[in-house]
Amino acid sequence: MKYLILVPDGAGDDPIEKLGGKTPLEVASLPVMNRLASLGEVGTVATIPKGVAPGSDAANLSVMGYDPSVYLTGRSPLEAVSIGIDMEDTDVAFRTNLVTLTGEGDYEDLVIKDHSSGDITTEEADQLIQVVNQAFADDTIKFYTGTSFRHCMIWHNGATDQELTPPHDVLGKGTLDYLPKGPGSRKIEELMRKSYQLLNFHPINEARRAKGLNPANSLWIWGQGTKPRLSSFYEKYGINGAAISAVDLIKGIAICAGLRPIEVEGATGTLHTNFEGKAAAAIQAFQEGDAFIYLHVEGPDECSHQGDLEGKMKCLEDIDSRILKPIWQYLESQDDAYRILVLPDHKTPIRIRTHSSDPVPFVLYDSSLDKEPEEDRKFHEKSGAKGSVFDSGYQLADYFFRKNSDVK
Repeated sequence: MKYLILVPDGAGDDPIEKLGGKTPLEVASLPVMNRLASLGEVGTVATIPKGVAPGSDAANLSVMGYDPSVYLTGRSPLEAVSIGIDMEDTDVAFRTNLVTLTGEGDYEDLVIKDHSSGDITTEEADQLIQVVNQAFADDTIKFYTGTSFRHCMIWHNGATDQELTPPHDVLGKGTLDYLPKGPGSRKIEELMRKSYQLLNFHPINEARRAKGLNPANSLWIWGQGTKPRLSSFYEKYGINGAAISAVDLIKGIAICAGLRPIEVEGATGTLHTNFEGKAAAAIQAFQEGDAFIYLHVEGPDECSHQGDLEGKMKCLEDIDSRILKPIWQYLESQDDAYRILVLPDHKTPIRIRTHSSDPVPFVLYDSSLDKEPEEDRKFHEKSGAKGSVFDSGYQLADYFFRKNSDVK
């Protein structure tokens, strides 16, 4: 048996007036997803436990079969693992975005315009992170380059109970109400303030402005946590596998779970990613003996954060035609039975431009089950609401891998 979990990050949405009260999943042309839905099982799943923030860390842990309330120690430590940082037990990792702040006056007078600095290239970002390290690193604090706007700060013997806000949750708002609070917050705020002075007129940002691009003119520090400890995915499900994603968080979860992270050239974590490369990597991994592929595509989520409805729908259609279709065709050509599970890790409604804790739709197709197609059964929120209901992502994962076929 082969297994594919395809995660179009943030694909779930709310009804949109511009779409006639429908969602992007309803309106987008998704023939493969909808065909699998007509032949399989649809439903909804609550990937975010009650009381847990609706972040991609909790959501993807849940989808991969891990209870976030047990295994989540913070987002940034998972990213640190992917970057290759060897954390000590007393280290605290922090996600460090390169963001775009606009306005005049002091730091607290500025507005959070862009959490991703216009999807700055990793090459540009690395130069800025090196400048930050030269200015701020010491025996207790060091910065590490990640991917695009996503980077990491390690604080030796740091605290974890600060109140820190993800920048994508407060786009278009002033910094004042979202500055760090709690133990150690003065140091974090000082780093953020000084980084603006350091980076705002850096030559890289001046060049970006000249091209009409958003400058990466400040650090925004959040997502703190300690060294992660996940149980083995193989011991949990008896299946070997790999993960494909442009996002360090997903790679970090995979590494901690004992899955093999696969690098795909040109995978960006945006609308403009290497769709064909991801499909080809998944097929090759199956051919080389992996039984399970976790394939994550960040584009729909980033489009939602930017309020880009057309981009979100285009990305969904590309995932369907340029990733899922060739993988499905490959699996169909083989003698092995297979299962495909497609679901967003969480909803990212265009209306609010950030994550939601609401349940998400899923489609589960099992090639070994002979079912008559039901054309009204499709992959979107309304259709899912009429189907199976799972109280957690990890219960759905158990059901998908048939660890416990009675769990629903």
